[in-house]
Amino acid sequence: MGIVCMAMIANLQYGWTLFVNPIADKFHWTRAAIQVAFSIFVLTETWLVPVEGYLVDRFGPRAVVMGGGILCGLGWLINGFADSLALLYIGAAVGGIGAGAVYGTCVGNALKWFPDRRGLAAGLTAAGFGAGSALTVIPISAYIKSHGYEAAFINFGLAQGLIVFVLSWMLTRTPETRKAATSARIQQTRRDYTPGEMVRKPVFWVMYAMFVLVGAGGLMAVAQLAPIAKDFRIADVPVSLAGLTLPALTFALAIDRVLNGVTRPFFGWVSDQIGRELTMLIAFGLEALGILALWKFGTDPVAFVVLTGLVFFAWGEIYSLFPSTCADTFGSKYAAANAGVLYTAKGTASLLVPLSSVLVAMTGGWQSVFIAASIMNAAAALMAWFVLRPMRRRQIERSQHSS
Repeated sequence: MGIVCMAMIANLQYGWTLFVNPIADKFHWTRAAIQVAFSIFVLTETWLVPVEGYLVDRFGPRAVVMGGGILCGLGWLINGFADSLALLYIGAAVGGIGAGAVYGTCVGNALKWFPDRRGLAAGLTAAGFGAGSALTVIPISAYIKSHGYEAAFINFGLAQGLIVFVLSWMLTRTPETRKAATSARIQQTRRDYTPGEMVRKPVFWVMYAMFVLVGAGGLMAVAQLAPIAKDFRIADVPVSLAGLTLPALTFALAIDRVLNGVTRPFFGWVSDQIGRELTMLIAFGLEALGILALWKFGTDPVAFVVLTGLVFFAWGEIYSLFPSTCADTFGSKYAAANAGVLYTAKGTASLLVPLSSVLVAMTGGWQSVFIAASIMNAAAALMAWFVLRPMRRRQIERSQHSS
């Protein structure tokens, strides 16, 4: 149920790029001004998750997801009628609060229900968010062209909100008795830390900084993919791969959503087997190389489709690796609220998305954005192994002595 709910809210973020150019064409607002709405959405979606996580830990998942579904539908309804930037920003904020309520609840619930398979459980749940829009990106794109972006906002918004509302009735609270078994591969604390205790630990802020570094590069790609394709002059060039022929941008968006979903349970499962930090080193390093390759070879339509797929595959796993690492380090009891506090790093990262538009305007190209994003990912990869790994080991050892 959590996975399906996540799929229903995915388009609020991943479908956004389809609406940027039609909105700009109608109102002649700048891309940077329109992308402020995306940042507002991500900020409200992320920075309120600790509050929503607290409510889940206190009252259970049902009521929180129900309210989230209503707000998600309302947010897109407002977007459909928005004739000013202010109203567009309000719609983004309402949708963001709703999406955060659904996202934080479903991931937090997965971390509690499956303590022995946290990476896989969080990954499968987050995959709903990553891959959910793959099923609807082509219909939404076609609907925008045939009926206008306003009708797409209104009709898809109402349908998605209604499905989340119905499914929320079937979500149940985790039994208090579920505890993780000991594992040689995955170190887990024996003590449950409250959010207040967690934020006083230096290891938490290392995780937070890494999340911001990796998140920013991926969010730039998510929000700016359509403008990048347009500037590369390949958006509508037909690409044939695996028996399918689609315009490069549409093909890239569809493949990216699938890979962005698949990577979450895949790398989550890998991290359950070989450890969180080694998985981070591999994935974040791959992302750094993928972004550089996209900059170098992305003007070729086929390379654009393949390399954006690689970028999303090496990025989406942060939404399984960081929640599971957080729960391993700080315990299950407050897992929803704690993962929610860490998830605010995505909101911090989103502040850099409009800056990418400013960088392009200043430099006349995407080179500076790609290089900056690649460096941030490489830094996070090295931090995982050389900083986070020893700090987490010491933190967990101390918790075992104090428990």
